[in-house]
Amino acid sequence: MKEAEIIAQLAKIFAVPDSDSNKSRIIVGIGDDAAVVESSAKNWVITTDMAVEGVHFQQGWSTAYEIGRKITCANLADIYAMGATPHHLVVAVSLAGSESMSWISELAMGMNEEARSVGAFIVGGDIARGAQITIAMTAVGEVKKPILRSGAVVGDQIVISGLPGWSNAGLHLLTNRIAVGNLKNKHSAERALAQFRAPDVRYADAVAMGSAHSLCDISDGLLLQGEQMAIASGVKFDIDSKKLSNHPEFAELNALADEVGAEIWDWVCAGGEDHVFLATGLEVAGFEIGTVKQGQVGLPEIELLGISQAPKGFTHFS
Repeated sequence: MKEAEIIAQLAKIFAVPDSDSNKSRIIVGIGDDAAVVESSAKNWVITTDMAVEGVHFQQGWSTAYEIGRKITCANLADIYAMGATPHHLVVAVSLAGSESMSWISELAMGMNEEARSVGAFIVGGDIARGAQITIAMTAVGEVKKPILRSGAVVGDQIVISGLPGWSNAGLHLLTNRIAVGNLKNKHSAERALAQFRAPDVRYADAVAMGSAHSLCDISDGLLLQGEQMAIASGVKFDIDSKKLSNHPEFAELNALADEVGAEIWDWVCAGGEDHVFLATGLEVAGFEIGTVKQGQVGLPEIELLGISQAPKGFTHFS
């Protein structure tokens, strides 16, 4: 395949229908040196994410469509975590050269459908050849007043939009080559695999948290991101393990963890890529799991109450 053939196929997939009400915002789309979109009186919010084959995804574990959805929802979740609305995305992909046109098309369709699900559009990007597949995506949104990680104040409730840990559970099943069909908790295992391959992000939950004092997308683990918020805000986060265990989904995830010999708190508190939203505030929509307290010099900025052993989690670099 020639690069021009790939670009032509992607342009068809990412084309905005004339009937779409948001088309007027895109002055120039794919096909020129750069895209042109109408400016806004609001503040622009910009984020970027990268997915590397063998690190963030494996073709043997996920379809091209799922990989496309996964990288796109990671970008969209970051925009929503700022209290913003996403509008446009650009994506750059390096290909190894062995991919078929159908695989490339499925990747693009996954990206496109996830973006369109929230009214956002992919308006450009780049393609290159590399040693492995790498996908870099940038999303642009707008907001009047962003919700930052640094806004937590003493006395705030700490809430989550859903129970984190499902994606990490799926990763555990895949890395340990566990036969899902033989499990007693087969349904839960299938859900975990689906959440790892392409998280089902409830973007509306972030919108419902619009009154939050601070907000974050849990992509690297509940405790890690909570600690980042606490440090940024100059406070302490007390997470109550008993409240977490009372979440409506906890028992189901715990049963799966017990069956496959995993530690539930590793999944819930230290697993990433769930894209559940973590917020603080007063009467914020979500499930309450703790309280913001006054920070003290020399003491941890976050504490998981009721658990003696710290959960083992993901880090980008070791």
